[in-house]
Parts: sequence; C-alpha cells; structure tokens
Amino acid sequence: MQFAIILLVLLAVVCSIASFVTQGQSYAWYAQQYSERTAAVIVALHLDDAFHSWWFILITAFLCVNLLLCNILKFPQNLKRMKNAADAARHIGGNGDVTAEEIRDAEKLFSALHFGKMQRGSTPEGKEYLYASKNGTGYWGAWVCHLGIFLVILGFGLGQMTKQTYTAYGVPGQSRAIGDTSYIVTIDDFQIGHRADDTVEQYTSAITVRDAETGKSEQAEISVNHPATLFGLRFYQNSTGWAAKVHVDKDGEMLQEEVVCAGDYLRVKDKEDLVIYFNAFYPDYVMVEGVGPQTASSELKNPAYLYSVYYMDRMLGMNALLEEEKLTIDEYTVTFSEP
Repeated sequence: MQFAIILLVLLAVVCSIASFVTQGQSYAWYAQQYSERTAAVIVALHLDDAFHSWWFILITAFLCVNLLLCNILKFPQNLKRMKNAADAARHIGGNGDVTAEEIRDAEKLFSALHFGKMQRGSTPEGKEYLYASKNGTGYWGAWVCHLGIFLVILGFGLGQMTKQTYTAYGVPGQSRAIGDTSYIVTIDDFQIGHRADDTVEQYTSAITVRDAETGKSEQAEISVNHPATLFGLRFYQNSTGWAAKVHVDKDGEMLQEEVVCAGDYLRVKDKEDLVIYFNAFYPDYVMVEGVGPQTASSELKNPAYLYSVYYMDRMLGMNALLEEEKLTIDEYTVTFSEP
C-alpha cells in the first residue's frame, strides 16, 4: 500500500507538471514561447510528450504490477474471510434446543433486517442454531476496485499503443494526405456560426476524403462535438485559427509561396535550416504599451503578422509585419498576405 501511494503521488506530480507544458510542439516553438534553455530542458526530459515518455510508462507499469500483485495476494484472504463469516457454527454460544417461539422471533428479526431465507443447523456438540446471511460479496469491494483500476490503466495503455492519430489542417480548397495512409482529405468549406450577440456558436468544416488507391470518395460535415466516420476513420473538428500566404523571394525572384497557419512554420526551400515561424495574426493590429501586440476587433482592418526567424534552431529575431512591410534576411525577402 505504501509503495502504491508513492507511485500515485509521483503520477500526480508529473501529470501536474506536464499539464503546464503544451504537448507535441517543436523545439523552435518551445524556444519562442519560453527560452532556448527551457526548451532544451523540456525536450531533454521528454516533457514535450510526457504521457508517452519512458519514465511515465515506467511509473505506470510499476503501478500496474503493484495492483496486480495486491489482488493476487488478497484473493485467498478474501475467500477465507467470506467463508468464516458464513460459518455460523463458529459463533454459537449457549446450549439447548431451539424452541418454536425462538424460531418465530428469529424469523421476525431476520425479516426486519432484510436477510435471506432463514436456515437451521447444529454444531458437532449438538447445539442448535438459526442463521441467515447477506452481503457476503462485500469483502470483495476493495479487491474489485483495484482490479478495475488495473484494467482501466491496461486498457488505456493498449489503446495508446494500438491507436493511430493524424492531424490535417489547412484552408478551404486545400488537400492534405492523412499520415501514411492512402487517404487524402480536402477541405471544401469552413463556416463559423454566430449567435445573436455575435459570439461564436459553432465551427463547421465540409470535407471530402478520397482513397488514392481505389479512387472512391466520401463527404461529410464535421463540427465541434459532432465527428463523422469516413472509410472507417473518425474525423473531428479539432481547432481553428488564421492562415496567410507566405512569399519568399531570393535575390528579387520568387522562390516559394505557401499557405501557413498561425502557429506553424515554413522552411526556406534552398536553406532548410532557415525557418520562418508564423506566431500569430492580428486582424486589427494595435500595440498596447506594457502589454504588446493586440487586436482591437475581429475585423480585417489593419492586419499584422507576428513572426520569428530561426537559423539552426537559434532565434535570429521576432517582430510584427504589417500588410505592406517586408522582412529581409540576407538575400531572402519574406512577405505575408491574404489572411
């Protein structure tokens, strides 16, 4: 029990720590959000994917073994306790035969206590007694609870090891491959539903999924808390945000142009170590002293793009670009447009 408590406390502590760290991001993302030193610590300790890290799995495995061994050791003890509790002859005192009046009184008592059928027995010494029993399985409450916890952890662990999760995102009109499968998802449309007070009520995507091997396709609309199943895969409306076109010119000539979502990055084609990170978008940009960049409204009035530049995983700079402004890095010129 003491070892189990230590393990549970450890799990609580690491889960609490991991809950403060956004999972599954790149080193560059953590460096931009915190600092390069903090990012290095997060990656080194696997806090970027804490719940699949070797140390989290090890603690959970010890807890499973602990629960399983506790159940194995307690099984014969519980059987013995249940048997002893039902063995009425071990608790009989007094002497003499049971009278008819005692039988009637016992029946009333057992009925008032909601016991089952009353039975009659005698000890090896010839002492007669009346008995009934109930809730004999109550001794197994903690045992079943521990077994349930073990099965939940085991089932969740097997699910994590066997499941496959893919993320595909983009703007309407774009098609994205779904991981290493043969399926391609196309975002046909995206709508934001508003309430009467102009607050967001729902996000809805219309998608088409095509099997590249067979050519067959299926369509569906997915919204928050309303997933759809296509080709046996479950599709969820996961998140929303802004995107923009990022243009990269080299020596005055177009090198590449891509649609990049806010929170994502672009690697320069002929210089893979040079990364343009699109941190955030402000549709109605204002700079608030002491606070930083903000948006005055959700309308596209004065768009600005917060970016950061990394070279070989080191940040070179960070700033906000307005619609007509350009970012120059040596022979490269970067612009953002069409949010």
